[in-house]
Amino acid sequence: MKKIFLLLFCLPIFCFSQDDLLEEIDSDEDNNYATATFKGLKIVNFESTKLVAKKEFTFVVAHRFGSLENGLETFFGLDDAVTRLNFIYGINDAINISVSRSSFQKIYESAIKYRLTRQSDNFPFTIVGYNSILVNTALDKNNYPKLEFNDRLGYTTQVLIARKVSDKLSLELAPTVFHDNFVLDNNQDNTQYALGMGTRYKLGKRWSLNADYGWHLNRSSTSPFKNPLSIGIDLETGGHVFQMHFTNSQAMNTNGFLGQATGEWSDGDIYFGFNLSRRF
Repeated sequence: MKKIFLLLFCLPIFCFSQDDLLEEIDSDEDNNYATATFKGLKIVNFESTKLVAKKEFTFVVAHRFGSLENGLETFFGLDDAVTRLNFIYGINDAINISVSRSSFQKIYESAIKYRLTRQSDNFPFTIVGYNSILVNTALDKNNYPKLEFNDRLGYTTQVLIARKVSDKLSLELAPTVFHDNFVLDNNQDNTQYALGMGTRYKLGKRWSLNADYGWHLNRSSTSPFKNPLSIGIDLETGGHVFQMHFTNSQAMNTNGFLGQATGEWSDGDIYFGFNLSRRF
């Protein structure tokens, strides 16, 4: 299984063109292709079908505060914040590579994101692939004496299928397979499956309401973790997109928010956060 994930990560990529964010307009067609399906690289937690343009470098700072449930005890989560720094480069208009570091479990991650096809008059969807490999450096060998480097690794394979339904509404499905060589619940399979669902609804020229949800398909019956539900607002300001959101997952990498979300919306156990992307 590990070899399969590594093979998928290195699959050849098919290349198509991608418009620059500043040149995008919210119309349904541009040279027969749908544009501006999503303005952010992420919907909230899930990757969107948006890619960084050729030879562009984008730096994303993602910040997730602690649970609001604790109130003033942790200053509504301020004391328990985690940060993810993500560096993304466009090899060409259809292939992005990235490296990131998250303070949640001290995770280092590399990823590749590539467009396979675009929505047009002749095809109803934009389809993008996403593969990542991560290293969890927070696992302590004092607690797990038999721990090896291989146990720290995790993998993700996603297919992002999006459609711009109208000038205002975009939808996405994200079938996902992720694998952790080490899982906290002994009854949980290392290889896990999920179906992500996301939407963007345009509220104004620069504002949109975004939401996504991850339906875990083979979670252990003894698992304490929850399906991630996230709701947020996007603000586009020229060279960057500012995303503000609420979610029940503090983890920001795919294996984390799909496999280890702990919050419960009905109890107010949710996290406020933001993603700020800046393009150079």
